[in-house]
Amino acid sequence: MKAFCLLMMGLFLGTSSAKAVDEFPEIKEGVQSFQQDKDAWRRSEQNAKPEFLPGIADSIGAAAAINIEQAEQVFCYEVDSRAVDYDGYTIDGMALTGFCGVLNQEIKDLVLRELFMTPQNVILDKNENCIIQPKIMLRFVRGVDNTDVLLSSPCYSYSVFYGGKVRPFNAKPAAEIIDALINPLLKKKVKFVSPALLNQLLPVGVAQTEEQKALINQKNQPIRGWETEKSAEPEEKAKPKVNTGWNKLNK
Repeated sequence: MKAFCLLMMGLFLGTSSAKAVDEFPEIKEGVQSFQQDKDAWRRSEQNAKPEFLPGIADSIGAAAAINIEQAEQVFCYEVDSRAVDYDGYTIDGMALTGFCGVLNQEIKDLVLRELFMTPQNVILDKNENCIIQPKIMLRFVRGVDNTDVLLSSPCYSYSVFYGGKVRPFNAKPAAEIIDALINPLLKKKVKFVSPALLNQLLPVGVAQTEEQKALINQKNQPIRGWETEKSAEPEEKAKPKVNTGWNKLNK
């Protein structure tokens, strides 16, 4: 009997709730919107596109573009072409040779505006006959995701790295802007040291305590300084390499 009463009470409450929702459409709409939009924030991130030039946003993808536009931190690294025997630190396949600071909001906005949103500064339908020369890598970090932007000079261009893909863009009209970014940043650069070695959470790669400085002084060789065994066979004469990779701007 007790169980029957509890069951009837449950049915009554359920009927009453449904009746209340039917009588008050605003409640029904509120319930439906909550059920349907619980993942709206995720969809809005996936569908949102920054106000980049259409040819750029479509080429690099929405996720890469959102990282650049909504970056919480922008780290600057000095980079160079990677030699065959290079065994030091790398970023996107290039030699990471220095750390040049964290961009403030003003510089970040300048990069966004001049390189990604100003059509006069980017040539999307014409390539230059030059080889991209790595100078600075800007890492736009948003949460645990990031998009890298390589600045090249004097083959004026920038390349966007994301998800294992790279997209180069001809920025010859923005030559003065690129030099105005590269030159001051390189003047601030310091030798890069592994943040993991220094027990740092941020990838600054700069000793910030006396203990960290002492640790750096003890390291005379790169962390990955293993020896490469030389083959007993005579080495073949190096053949001239024909550059057909992504860094040839007129590919």
